[in-house]
Amino acid sequence: MLDGYVAAIVAGPASMSPLDWICPLLAIDADAFNHGGTPEFAAISAVVLRHNEISQILSTTPRQFAPMHRREANGNIDARPWCQGFYAAIRLRLSVWAPLLDARNVNHGLLLPILLHCRDDQAVRCSGRREAAARPRISSVTPTSISQPSSRPCASTGCPSATHAPANPADVGAHTGYI
Repeated sequence: MLDGYVAAIVAGPASMSPLDWICPLLAIDADAFNHGGTPEFAAISAVVLRHNEISQILSTTPRQFAPMHRREANGNIDARPWCQGFYAAIRLRLSVWAPLLDARNVNHGLLLPILLHCRDDQAVRCSGRREAAARPRISSVTPTSISQPSSRPCASTGCPSATHAPANPADVGAHTGYI
């Protein structure tokens, strides 16, 4: 999820201040950026490194970009968590992404594979209606739903409700010049 979230930040239609997206992603106060040697600062550093890596790849060799997808026990790729992370980042600035979410926009098709992995399968199964199955329902994936609540709100920075994203060290590891 973290990799998808960071990929959306990098590839998004508008840049964002690191505080505006790292703070809610990691459930940290902005003050954590000022204190090296802490677990929070280590997490910030790991996210920034992955941000910069994705940025470099997309800027120079975009065909080499490989999302970090979870693998099932049988080796199949599970793209849903990555897509949900991407969608969580979209929701941070939904108004900026709105043109790409409009089905009349020619570029909307670029987001469809991601959006289809964020559909609410349970709602489709439970409805029993054929039209519901043909029309995917996007779940309300937000940073708070991809993680566990934090005891450290980010109120001093104006960040949205803070959360703590579960990050497997193998999944942590980048497009704008401000980082």
